[in-house]
Amino acid sequence: MKKLLMLGGTEFVGRAITEDALERGWEVTAFHRGRHTPPPGVRAVHGDRTAPGGLAALAEGTWDLVVDTWSGAPTAVRDTARLLAERAGHYTYVSSRSVYADPAPAGQSEDAPLVGGSPDAGSTVYPEDKRGGELAAEAAFGDRALLVRAGLILGPYENVGRLPWWLNRTARGGPTLAPGPRDLPMQYIDVRDLAHWTLDAAEAGLHGPYDAVSPSGHATMGAFLEACAAVTGGVADLRWTDPERIIEAGVEPWTDLPCWLPPGELHDSMFRSDVSKALAAGLECRPVGETVADTWTWLRSIGGVAPMRQDRTPKGLDPEREAALLGLGR
Repeated sequence: MKKLLMLGGTEFVGRAITEDALERGWEVTAFHRGRHTPPPGVRAVHGDRTAPGGLAALAEGTWDLVVDTWSGAPTAVRDTARLLAERAGHYTYVSSRSVYADPAPAGQSEDAPLVGGSPDAGSTVYPEDKRGGELAAEAAFGDRALLVRAGLILGPYENVGRLPWWLNRTARGGPTLAPGPRDLPMQYIDVRDLAHWTLDAAEAGLHGPYDAVSPSGHATMGAFLEACAAVTGGVADLRWTDPERIIEAGVEPWTDLPCWLPPGELHDSMFRSDVSKALAAGLECRPVGETVADTWTWLRSIGGVAPMRQDRTPKGLDPEREAALLGLGR
């Protein structure tokens, strides 16, 4: 039986990884700040990685695998990885494809140019924080460090506000702004598929960077929004709208209309990368309809209001602005 130390393990990605490990019958220790409750069956230890002495609860113990989802100051990864280097067999750092330098061309893979970053830096901006975390993990664990560069992550437990917003919007029904083109390819990862592959890869001893996201075109905006409309009762009238009109109206891609980027350089960077390395290493991605349906089931089970990370901005288009753009005269 594997012994996993989960750094976090109570929300979204961390929780999905923890639940997957428990389903495998592994012994799971979750180190977190105590703000949320981990799944049943987990041994919880508490500490704040940003506070003096915050790692005291990890001063003793050995583990086969460590998984770290930290997205703040790289020094937190540095200090934790150093502390565990002689007492853990393998360290997985869940990073992000944001570590690639802009503009990232369509078809890029793990060898594309990267942003700067330092393992000794405090918190700066998200891409550099993640890159610094990668460097910190590799400095302590060398070829025992796996860097999982996730893309857009969707699924149950989401605390970023993307898919939950679309589900609540289509559940409200009526004329619904659908950003086109309808056949625009998406590239994302269901959090459960990310969790399962991450633990498979860690157990296999994989190391170095892997872009963990579905193949480009695994879904389209059409398939995604039509799935949202279907599972929420079919009361939404999707009004497909040209991207030029949306941009001219001052609507912000990605934030006002979550998960959507208009055709062009930024879309190619986010949704047209080469993920053959992870696919060859066993990554499997479930259909978009399953991700959407399961997220809607979860969202309804908690009253329809998804949790929201304090370090993320609210998502979604104001109803008045949407109506005006659709010419509904509200």
